[in-house]
Amino acid sequence: MKLIDINKTRYRNHLNKIIIGFIAVFMLLALVFGQGLIAIFTDSVVNGEQSNNFRYNLAGVILALLACAAILSQLREHPYFHEVYYVWRLKQVLNLIYRKLRFIKAKAEQNETSALIILNYYYQASQQLYLLDDNTITISSLNKELESVKEKISTLGLNISTDDFEQSMLKSYK
Repeated sequence: MKLIDINKTRYRNHLNKIIIGFIAVFMLLALVFGQGLIAIFTDSVVNGEQSNNFRYNLAGVILALLACAAILSQLREHPYFHEVYYVWRLKQVLNLIYRKLRFIKAKAEQNETSALIILNYYYQASQQLYLLDDNTITISSLNKELESVKEKISTLGLNISTDDFEQSMLKSYK
């Protein structure tokens, strides 16, 4: 996955609107599905007592969640979702790298080129996410790690960029 420049203001604006829209649609669908199931499958009063509709309301919530997931899945390629979907995919890739980071760092210490490519990508992508999400508390330590990797790349005389990263490189680290 290639790193692209993201307009932070646009990203945050779209993310907030998508979250609010998701919550509103989810609540509406949960109510509609829950009430629909209750209307179809229950009598309002059984033997003089109000019936327990918890399972129908729960089923309505589950159906609403599935419907919202399907809607988001269909809309993820829409231009309005571009930045948000990019960040979501980037976080997935960073999570994959993070799970193997210990092994990658060990190979980078042995001057393995692919490990240095992965680390360079990981730190620059993390830096981008930190700035987009205003996570400036630990960005200084991240910048130190990135500079350390860049120094190592420079001393080895390698020409490495984030474009060199391919997700398939991660398969060799266990």
